[in-house]
Amino acid sequence: MNDWGSTFESRNVNKPDEINALQWTPFKKGDEYFAPSKKEFMINYRVQNIEGLVEKLKGNGVTVLDEIASYEYGKFVHILDAEGNKIELWEPA
Repeated sequence: MNDWGSTFESRNVNKPDEINALQWTPFKKGDEYFAPSKKEFMINYRVQNIEGLVEKLKGNGVTVLDEIASYEYGKFVHILDAEGNKIELWEPA
């Protein structure tokens, strides 16, 4: 457990020395973090070249909700899928 929930670690099958992490974070009922989605959860996808991906998504008419944010642990951006579900894209540092 940590400040954000629970972290699950796994090894990269193709690079056994590489350890990857998956974060599971619960939110309080009624939290607006998932807005404008009406769902009570959000999927986070790990991606490469987030800038290029965002440009391709925009070119295909995908709604990009915010600008790419950079942190010491990676870059994030949020999009809406065709059904109005908020999705978080993450490129690790």
